[in-house]
Amino acid sequence: MGDAGWRGKLPEIRAFAASGGKGGKNLPGGGNLLPPGQHGGTEGGMIGILAHLFDPLTLAAMLGGVAVVALAQNGVQAVGRACVALRPLLRADPLRDRDAARTALLQIDQVAQLRGLMCIDRVKSDSGFMVDAARRLANCDRVEQFETWASQALADRAQRHASVRNVWLSVADAAPALGMAGTIIGLVGMFAAMDDPSALGPSMALALLTTLYGVVIANLLAAPIAARLVTLSEQELAWQQEAVARMLAIARRENAPLRRASIREVA
Repeated sequence: MGDAGWRGKLPEIRAFAASGGKGGKNLPGGGNLLPPGQHGGTEGGMIGILAHLFDPLTLAAMLGGVAVVALAQNGVQAVGRACVALRPLLRADPLRDRDAARTALLQIDQVAQLRGLMCIDRVKSDSGFMVDAARRLANCDRVEQFETWASQALADRAQRHASVRNVWLSVADAAPALGMAGTIIGLVGMFAAMDDPSALGPSMALALLTTLYGVVIANLLAAPIAARLVTLSEQELAWQQEAVARMLAIARRENAPLRRASIREVA
């Protein structure tokens, strides 16, 4: 390397010597050194990026738009039930309820054999459905009355579950579309402010953040909730249908003429 090359490197060599020969970091292009301990670590950078990803006004606008769409598609009552369903979402345990129902069915069967159907409402259970079903079966004059009530109750329950699930599916469908609408609005703002570079940043942030919020709301919030509700509904309706079928079998057995006569003799 000639004298001219060494002279060109003198500022860089002096900066390295001034830093004590350690702790600095070469910057691309300039050849200057960062002071020791100021390397622009990733931790502070990530915190700064995450802070920029949160915009209260944009998030509020997205949530408000999603709520309006859900209300328009499903109605106030369905949206209210969808919000109430969030509380037992994590605590619900259909398998535990199924086991409690099976225990109650064994007790109902025993009471019916010893005392008849009119006494099965004395059976205690943690399942509100089983308590209600036992009370109605004990007070029915005919098995067909209980069968009609049970089929209607299960159909109504399935309809309520479907309405709640549809609310969250509406949110999952609407959020990405609203995010795309926000992106278009942001792009329009960018093109309208091409003469002022300082005004491009807010419009670009709006375009990107609305898309991000739409994806997050749809795929990390609404869709998982809807899937969880579908699973809970299927499991709950399954054990309730099983319980109704067994109670109908018990009722038909106890209402047989020979069985009624044997109960009267025992009494």
